[in-house]
Amino acid sequence: MIARFAISIALACIAATAHAQDLLQVYRDAAKYDAPYAAARHALQAGLEKLPQGRALALPTIGLTAAATRSNLEIEPYGRNPAPASERWFTNRNYQLQLTQPVFRMQNWLQYDQAEQQVRQAEAAYGQAGQDLVVRVSQAYFDVLASQDTLALVQAQKAAISEQLAQAKRNFEVGTATITDTHEAQARYDLVVAQEISAQNDLENKKKALAQIAGRDYAGLRPLRPQVTLARPVPADMNAWVDLARKQAYPVVIQDAATQIAELQTRIGKAGHYPTLDLVASYGQTEQTGSNLSANSSRLNLGAVGLQLALPLYQGGAISSREREAAALFEKAKQDLENAKRTSVLQAQQSYLAVINGIAQVRALEQALVSSQSALDSNKLGYEVGVRINIDVLNAQQQLFSTRRDLAVARYNTITNHLRLKAAAGSLREEDLQEVNAALAQ
Repeated sequence: MIARFAISIALACIAATAHAQDLLQVYRDAAKYDAPYAAARHALQAGLEKLPQGRALALPTIGLTAAATRSNLEIEPYGRNPAPASERWFTNRNYQLQLTQPVFRMQNWLQYDQAEQQVRQAEAAYGQAGQDLVVRVSQAYFDVLASQDTLALVQAQKAAISEQLAQAKRNFEVGTATITDTHEAQARYDLVVAQEISAQNDLENKKKALAQIAGRDYAGLRPLRPQVTLARPVPADMNAWVDLARKQAYPVVIQDAATQIAELQTRIGKAGHYPTLDLVASYGQTEQTGSNLSANSSRLNLGAVGLQLALPLYQGGAISSREREAAALFEKAKQDLENAKRTSVLQAQQSYLAVINGIAQVRALEQALVSSQSALDSNKLGYEVGVRINIDVLNAQQQLFSTRRDLAVARYNTITNHLRLKAAAGSLREEDLQEVNAALAQ
């Protein structure tokens, strides 16, 4: 009965796989739909604008101002022999074009250096978001597969227990078994029915979690090949992965850029005491049809070129205060960088050990699966000849299905931990996902 049920499940899986989506396609759907990844993409676009903004500080600025006024002048003489009252209107028009080219502004040069680090920070944050998406999609994908496996195994166990229950009832009717065997089988059957309901609910939840990332529901997902071989990390040296994590993990790169920005901010604070020198050129024209003192019209053209020097002398201690603030924030940034390195190292170590131990666990469970199958066959044979009781067969069945479930979960966890290891080292790419995708049933 178990063999027939397993064959039917396998045939159903083959039929479903023909129309199932693979991991790479789910990832591509998620790359278009996932909100956190889209937010990171827009954050990158915003971060790239820091560079032209910083460059603009070293380029000239040009401005044009213009004004026009219409004035009314009323003259009312008084005293002895006053002149007649008079009134006149006159118009003033003027414009000025001014160019300012920074010659020496230390703050502007340092702010441009900050802009370069801000762009580096934005690119690293986007890379981190890409890695997170790969890991999240893979985890959600294999969570669905694990839930499907659990449900299938529970249903297979339900069928096996149902057969055992029917056999116990027949043996009781003919007097070769006690009612206890029937009660034990019935209790185990009722329990597995509850487990089936729980497994179905868990599968639906895992499918919804995947749909939240990818933006669609999938009729089926391609499973792992039955005898897939799990590769060890390359290089097979934890210290090598630790070194990579310390140097190039995206959280480290992000915080290193933040530290550089903080260090430049301290230099900007010191530059607040420095003078500034600008080249200023202007040209303007003023035209008037009269004034308060004269009714004559005139036109004035004025052009000027010169250097403008500004030296801050005292601003109430604000510059010194900002300098101290920047120095404290720089020290904070250095500690944050050290924490990012330590965290990345820990993640690399944990992921490496999880992969190595996961591969060993898979091998052990594969052997345990063979042993569990042999134990079940022996107990069934012993029950038929009367040297084993029904509960022994039920326990052996439970052990077999638990081992199958644990083996599937161990394989999925090892694969996702391998991806996490590469993410911890800052080397996870879509190509790595393609390698995992190649391990799926085609």
